[in-house]
Amino acid sequence: MKPSLIRRAADADVCLLLEGTFPYVRGGVSSWVNEMIRAYPQIRFAIAFIGSREEDYRAAAYELPANVVHFEAHYLYSDTPADTSTRREIPGDAAAFARSAALHDAWRGHGDENPAALMADMVQLIGDDGPLNERQFTASRAAWDFIVDQYHRYCTDPSFTDYFWTVRIMHKPLWQLARIARELPPARVYHTVSTGYAGFLGALLHYRTGRPLLVSEHGIYTKERKIDLLQSQWIRDNRGAFERDISKISYFRELWVRFFEALGKLAYDAADEIVALYETNRRRQIADGASAERTRNIPNGVDVDGLAPLIDQRVDGPRRVVALIGRVVPIKDIKTFIRAIFIASRTMPDLEGWIVGPEEEDPAYAQECHALAQSLGLAENVRFLGFQRIDAILPKVDVIALTSISEALPLVVLEGFAAGVPSITTDVGSCRQLIEGLSDEDRALGSAGAVVPIANPAAFAQAVLDLLGDGPRWLAAQQAGIARVRRFYTRAQMIDQYRTLYDALTVAPDRPHDARGARGASGAGCPVHTAAPNDPEQETR
Repeated sequence: MKPSLIRRAADADVCLLLEGTFPYVRGGVSSWVNEMIRAYPQIRFAIAFIGSREEDYRAAAYELPANVVHFEAHYLYSDTPADTSTRREIPGDAAAFARSAALHDAWRGHGDENPAALMADMVQLIGDDGPLNERQFTASRAAWDFIVDQYHRYCTDPSFTDYFWTVRIMHKPLWQLARIARELPPARVYHTVSTGYAGFLGALLHYRTGRPLLVSEHGIYTKERKIDLLQSQWIRDNRGAFERDISKISYFRELWVRFFEALGKLAYDAADEIVALYETNRRRQIADGASAERTRNIPNGVDVDGLAPLIDQRVDGPRRVVALIGRVVPIKDIKTFIRAIFIASRTMPDLEGWIVGPEEEDPAYAQECHALAQSLGLAENVRFLGFQRIDAILPKVDVIALTSISEALPLVVLEGFAAGVPSITTDVGSCRQLIEGLSDEDRALGSAGAVVPIANPAAFAQAVLDLLGDGPRWLAAQQAGIARVRRFYTRAQMIDQYRTLYDALTVAPDRPHDARGARGASGAGCPVHTAAPNDPEQETR
């Protein structure tokens, strides 16, 4: 661990479980976490950070606030020496693997047992001293028999070797997460800002300690990971040419998708409160297994008063700067933005497209974006500015662009509104709600820009020309955005709602495991197959 981040405490009020975000990755969720911690100086926070490999994370992008009393980082796929003690076969506990099989069946919707109660039992079984510990899984005859049985019953890929080693490698993080859960200092509330591995850790901590778990999602983790997995090139498909059905995804790809769906259900089952940013995502959480009565919406909010002075810093004149403020990664679809600027610049030659955000997360993709801009002859129209302070950029920008193929409730759009900058976005996440309004009262404020289809450079270019080429329309969009963010999306509103949650959960009594299991399950099951941690965060600028 980086020496400057070492902090240790015997306990904490709130333990944040963060996967691939704060303090190592800048923007979006990390920025939100940083603001949340600083908003409650009286709360003592512990942080458990989960990443893939230590070398994937450079120096911290944020300083730890003073009220972070404990910090620890764990890397689930760091290289570790082989454990030679696992090479000799041991019998294993057949009864324990039978319990695991029952949990797998419950996950698939088979059997009559309560998955939440089964998961509470599993917490005790997978510990280092339990009958399903890591050595039992990697070296026991019972584990071998279990894997073989699962392969014959469910696997449609012909390679048992690939199946066997995939299962072995994929399970590895689960025991590490169990050890983390056992060794973390106690907290009065556990708060995970995603499902995934952090959500699984939260479920383990809840079932181990009986303390409340709060799940808050900026985006829907399972949806984001599904997009990643469907695009991944490294997942094997060993079916022959005549065995493949192009209408169906490969078995291993489907397996990984189901795994993350199961992780989400596990976290939802264990959670006392489940927060979404907007109504569509709350409904998605319910569809994915969350109990409706435990869900609520708390939209992101921004410092409206702090950003308001930027409006007066704007310079009157032709409006010609469109800025995409975000990470240079495929999910942000930077290439569509570049192509849209190319199309629009043929009508508006002095148009400038600024790409403002870090490029180190996916250097190969960033290089492709640079090459695309160069090949289109956009040296005078497209500028790559890297990371910049938002307050330094917004007064110089006339439109915020968002070409993402997936988003939740993007902070950058709200920050733009507060600084007097309208937006053009793709029709993803809550973007239409932000641009056009949600309720009758909200819609009466007017449109704060435009919404266009995903991956449609021509439509995006036309929206740019329509907005920047019509002064009265631009001014109306500016005023609508300012009014909307001040009425519905202030930082103070968000902080007050989370304060109410924290206050209620910190004084809640411990919840016995059997009481949780009897409350009703949402169909969760034991994870069978895993993938790399969210690396880095899914929902950022």
